[in-house]
Amino acid sequence: MTATAPHVTVRAWRDLDPQARDLPGMSLGTLPVTSQPRQVDRLWDLGVRHAELDSVVDLSNDDPASHRRVVERLCLVRDLTARAVSVDWDLRLSPGESAHQWKVLSHLQPPRTVTGLDGAEEALHAWRTRHYLCKLVWRQGPGFLQIRDRRWGDLRRFTAEEPRYREAVDLLLTGAHHTDVPADVLEEFTAEHLVLRVGELAWWLPYRVSRWLQEAMAV
Repeated sequence: MTATAPHVTVRAWRDLDPQARDLPGMSLGTLPVTSQPRQVDRLWDLGVRHAELDSVVDLSNDDPASHRRVVERLCLVRDLTARAVSVDWDLRLSPGESAHQWKVLSHLQPPRTVTGLDGAEEALHAWRTRHYLCKLVWRQGPGFLQIRDRRWGDLRRFTAEEPRYREAVDLLLTGAHHTDVPADVLEEFTAEHLVLRVGELAWWLPYRVSRWLQEAMAV
């Protein structure tokens, strides 16, 4: 498969309102999404304001062949959330994990369904009622990288000035084999729940801020 071949498809509309989506001209049909950078910018420019993923994001699957597909869809949900594009997606979690594993992903737009977890309905309700944009974000400043995390109810802020942290983020953005990332940097990111492991892949959870949705000091 080439680098430009579609890995994911989405059904897309010009409006997030369900009634408006039924109006003539609102549907954009099924669109391919490739692994190339800035694919969400392309969707935005096409007029996409609501999207529906083509399959379940299954974090319970132990098959290594499925892990890249899972990460590709998580990238899309993360980057659409950063654009404030509404997303319909379904999440299957592993029953062997913590009952609060959904909180690691709670900065993403809430899924349509959550399965595979005891108390899944309660988790989904909490996710929907507590979600807001910019809950876990990162930004690149002059000579530093900063992450702001509010998933746990308070503001946790991390600032890194060494270039190797940004280099690690560049690798992790689309998912990297964990051995390709410096072990000490990956350990730091993992300890702060900034990286999600999907099999042998490590994936960067925060989305990037292009502009603050409110005054920067309040985010």
